[in-house]
Amino acid sequence: MSANRDSAGPPAWLYVGDVMHARLRPRAHRFRYRVLALWIDLDRLDEAGRLSPLFSVGRANLVAFQPRDHGAQGARPLADWARATFAAHGVAAERVRLLAYPRILGFAFNPIALYYGYAGEGNETERHVGTIAEVRNTFGERHVYVLPAGAGRPRAEKALHVSPFLTMDHVYRFGLEPPAETARVSIVEHDTHGPVLTAVFAGRRRTLATAGLAAALARTPLMTAKVVVAIHWEALRLWAKGVPVVPHPRRAR
Repeated sequence: MSANRDSAGPPAWLYVGDVMHARLRPRAHRFRYRVLALWIDLDRLDEAGRLSPLFSVGRANLVAFQPRDHGAQGARPLADWARATFAAHGVAAERVRLLAYPRILGFAFNPIALYYGYAGEGNETERHVGTIAEVRNTFGERHVYVLPAGAGRPRAEKALHVSPFLTMDHVYRFGLEPPAETARVSIVEHDTHGPVLTAVFAGRRRTLATAGLAAALARTPLMTAKVVVAIHWEALRLWAKGVPVVPHPRRAR
């Protein structure tokens, strides 16, 4: 199914798959983890919240989507914040869908959340016009990169200290095809000598119904908590390999 047909489909889906990171220099380092991601139409949140008794929007549940975790964090509806952010960068998005980790048992941490903007009406004419990559680090900071569609692999200069083992003078190249039957997101971080780190998420779509949600949780129990644990565990492994630590630049963003 193409992404534009999703406009007539359910207001939310699940994607079950894997996140892979491969560091190339100065020491090779690779890991892969099973994850569960949520794909949700930000203009149909009320509908999404009725898809399963195990899933809620804006309130606690086994699995939940909390709009205040993202964007302007409750200052206005999340869809409006995303459209305004797109517009400030010259992208006219009429509808916005978000790919992010949900809350599981009340907890979530999203190293990256992706807002896909669409324009046009109906199944046949809707088109992807841009993506917002909202990046967070474990210091409580965030930065948004607004990336136009149709630009091949869009490029952005690194603007947030994410890993304590990577410097700031890097560039990201994004692979951001809108999710459909499958989802694939790739980010390659470059320095002046070439690629340093590749991160990829690849997942397959599942319906957000009670049976499918329960099955996905059985495969990825406590997944959102494991994201934070994994970040620190992999950092410890890099430190043990002798990769030098880069101090936080403490610059305003």
